[in-house]
Amino acid sequence: MSFVEKKLEEQSVYEGMIFTVYHGKVSLPNGKEAYRDRIEHHGGAGILPLDSEGNIYLVKQFRYGVNKYLLEIPAGKLEMGEDPQDTVVRELQEEVGFAPQRVTPLGHMELSPAYLGEITYLYLGQDLTPCKAELDEDEFLEIVKMPFKEALQGVLNGTITDGKTQVAILKAAMILENQ
Repeated sequence: MSFVEKKLEEQSVYEGMIFTVYHGKVSLPNGKEAYRDRIEHHGGAGILPLDSEGNIYLVKQFRYGVNKYLLEIPAGKLEMGEDPQDTVVRELQEEVGFAPQRVTPLGHMELSPAYLGEITYLYLGQDLTPCKAELDEDEFLEIVKMPFKEALQGVLNGTITDGKTQVAILKAAMILENQ
């Protein structure tokens, strides 16, 4: 039996700078109808920068959606048609001031698929070369350098709560353990 919901109708109810909100009606597998809301987003990409001494670089920034500061991997939204690896290289340079000479894909994640269409691509950046950081005019953040093992502990004890950052750290730990 298929559990696919068939879209019957859908309309845009809000168009913002970063996402569009849709409201629609679907036909359920049992033949009944239900309403669904979804947010369309072009996607994002993040990179976990790891230096040769085993330190990572996170950014601490205030997040309006949760009304608090979070520690996060450098990340940004994809421009239309942009390769996610190009996005993370640009974001790492702009936010932290490093150019990675080696970029390893860590896969992607769907953040909240019940209503959000955003896909976030994750990478591990190594062999870091310093360069000039150039934040966007609406970006305010603090760079936090910490040992990778401390960051892994932060994921496990709940001090690092950002989803993309948790996934990147855990996946990187598995990859680095097997090298």
